Amino acid sequence: MRRARSGSLWRSAAYLRPHRWFMVAAFGAALGSMLAGLAMPLVLQRLVDGPIASGNTGALPWLVAGFLVLGVVEAALLGARRLLVVRPSTRLETSMRGDFFRHVQRLPSSFHARWSSGQLLSRTVSDVAELGRFFAFSAVYLLVNVVALVAGLGVLAWLSPVLALVVLVTYLPMVLATVAFERRFHGVARSAQEQSGDLTTTVEESVLGVRVLKTFGRGPETVRRFTAQARALRVTELRKLSLTAALWWTITALPELGVVALIAVGGYGTATGGTTLGTLTAAVTVATTMRWPADTLGWLIADASTAAAAADRYWQVRDVPVTVAEPVRPRRLPCPPRGELRLENVHYRHPESGEAILRGVDLTVPAGGTLALVGATGSGKSTLVSLLARLDDPTSGRITLDGTDLRDVPLDELRAAVSCAFDEPVLFSGTVRQNVALGLPGGREQDARADERIMDALRLAHADGFVTALPEGLDTRVGEEGTGLSGGQRQRLALARAVLPGPSVLVLDNALSALDVHTEREVEAALRTVMGTVTTVLVAHRPATLRLADQVAVLADGRVAALGTHDELMARDERYRLLLESPVTAHGPADPGQGRGPWQSAAPEVGAR
Repeated sequence: MRRARSGSLWRSAAYLRPHRWFMVAAFGAALGSMLAGLAMPLVLQRLVDGPIASGNTGALPWLVAGFLVLGVVEAALLGARRLLVVRPSTRLETSMRGDFFRHVQRLPSSFHARWSSGQLLSRTVSDVAELGRFFAFSAVYLLVNVVALVAGLGVLAWLSPVLALVVLVTYLPMVLATVAFERRFHGVARSAQEQSGDLTTTVEESVLGVRVLKTFGRGPETVRRFTAQARALRVTELRKLSLTAALWWTITALPELGVVALIAVGGYGTATGGTTLGTLTAAVTVATTMRWPADTLGWLIADASTAAAAADRYWQVRDVPVTVAEPVRPRRLPCPPRGELRLENVHYRHPESGEAILRGVDLTVPAGGTLALVGATGSGKSTLVSLLARLDDPTSGRITLDGTDLRDVPLDELRAAVSCAFDEPVLFSGTVRQNVALGLPGGREQDARADERIMDALRLAHADGFVTALPEGLDTRVGEEGTGLSGGQRQRLALARAVLPGPSVLVLDNALSALDVHTEREVEAALRTVMGTVTTVLVAHRPATLRLADQVAVLADGRVAALGTHDELMARDERYRLLLESPVTAHGPADPGQGRGPWQSAAPEVGAR
């Protein structure tokens, strides 16, 4: 465990490599300032045993000037250390956050299903900030203070070996106490960081879901849960403080006893003539100067343990393998892609539980064809469409586009060819234009023809009417996650975003579920003009939508249980009829923005995830 922790810190320290000379200079400046402080007692010894003892003031100006020079050097080097570490530590934080964010963006959708956003946020912000503080201050002084203590003992040994031995005897228990402390503190620090991440998740989920909590009267319960988490974090933080306090007491009391013992032994030596007054004064001054390195040693070790826990948490995510990666030997799609999809014995298992979600799916969608997926909850529909967009990869088997395995297609090219709209329309806290323009290559919402293309996509999704009626049209800010819009409006914007780039394959995962029946029919009529030229895979539950498909695949237990047109399946497949004849799917959910009833929002939908 200790090796793993130090390994995480060493891996994090690699980010300082481009600025290593700044760190070397900072270490040198901090060490120089410490040594300048230790040199001052030697000048004091000369002053006491020289001019003060003999009454000869000839050397007094030079000794005073020496004090002044050492003081100026100490102050200047302290300031230089602060300036020197600013660039490396801030660059370290920026680089680590950038690499973390890029890595998380590349991880498959199965990873994000397992990790809460609060935990990822705390690792990106709090843990990286902790590492930046550690390398900017604690790492430097942890080394410098150890060197200073050794140098101080060396100065004491040069002044008087007996006095040095007295101080050393009192410092040894302090070293043992710090070692024992570090072992216990690391676990407590890691627990506090994990609890802080959970607390962040609760706050984020409560803010984003505040309307749901208010609707169901769950506000007080959420407050109680948050309070319980906050109290648990407080208990852990108090444990950290109690451990730190015990260490501080140890490292404060033992040096004090060392100074007392030094004065007692040195005072006796001075009284009996074995030690000069200057030597005793210098020894006491050196011991006092060593107090700061000794006193801060416990805090620095605690900070190092906290930083090690932060590094462990950071690299825990960074070490998750990127399974959806760029191909080693990329193969290009035809230009333009035809859009033929083929699934060959596709299996998928959950990476954590090993549960089989898809068990040998074989399907073919010809170029320009439309395939609808129907099935009960847990049948594997959403997993299957995520594989088509290569948000994850099959455990075995393969999916091809125009005869090319998706894993062999460069990701940029695949993203341009396959576009998706999901049942949960995700909007960002920008304008309507910015949200829809995500569908443009590189998000080029400022292109000359961008607004024209955006409006065409909005018309296709029947979203142009309400967008035009917004206070600032395309420049209207939709609020965080589109909270200023109804569910149907959000879904139409997401659909417009999906069709905007003109993909070869369009994947719709219940993308019409939040529309009222009238709007859905209008959108379906518009989609008919697209479906003849674009290969479409859609998850649906309404008969009118299913009639748009050339083929309907019924999924059950991760397999294709039946395949045919809507009319064929209605005539011969009882499972299919039961799925479509449920009360919810017969009527269909209403648009949340147009008065969805509470019974409709609570009922399960056929074809839902």
